[in-house]
Amino acid sequence: MRSFVRNYIQAEKARREESGEAGFSLIELIVVVVILGILAAVAIPIFLNLQSEAETNALKTAAANGATQAASAIAQDGLTGFTFDNLSKDDVTVAWVGTDRTLDGFCVEATKTGVTAAQQSGPGCVLPTP
Repeated sequence: MRSFVRNYIQAEKARREESGEAGFSLIELIVVVVILGILAAVAIPIFLNLQSEAETNALKTAAANGATQAASAIAQDGLTGFTFDNLSKDDVTVAWVGTDRTLDGFCVEATKTGVTAAQQSGPGCVLPTP
């Protein structure tokens, strides 16, 4: 089939060159439209998933930053007056999970309004089972 299409296209090109016609044949245009359709069918689902992936990654980053700040505050024995207010912005809330505030047992969680999966970070967080 492929050789038939190739031979047909070559014959059409030769005929156009002899008669002085210019432009693309209908077959060539259909092939281009089919290729563009296949590319669009593959790319659209990927683009639709980008926003939810970005929100999840932003929550992971906020939780990791919160855990870093909490570890620093615990190590400096400065939990008095310590808050996550500088990380809690744009519907993102960073807060402690549980009551353990030791360097080996704390856990920090980041949540966002409208996103169901919260992200946790810290040595005391329970990892989800795969």
